[in-house]
Amino acid sequence: MRYAIVVEKAGINYSAYVPNLPGCIATGSTIEETERDIREAIGLHIEGMMEDGLPIPQPTTIVQYIEVPALRVTAYKQ
Repeated sequence: MRYAIVVEKAGINYSAYVPNLPGCIATGSTIEETERDIREAIGLHIEGMMEDGLPIPQPTTIVQYIEVPALRVTAYKQ
């Protein structure tokens, strides 16, 4: 599955979320830590939705990048 991951600066930490998986959020003190945590969160989030019998949103095919000054914003294929 391919889900977009958006990483932003959030105060002194970083915040990552998946636009089409509401509530799938991770934070960390480094970009690498945040990206690792959001990948784990995606799996757990989808697993929980499946267990609850909820429909799983389709992965995104178009990635929209959010411009954040002095920060690298990336998307990864899952």
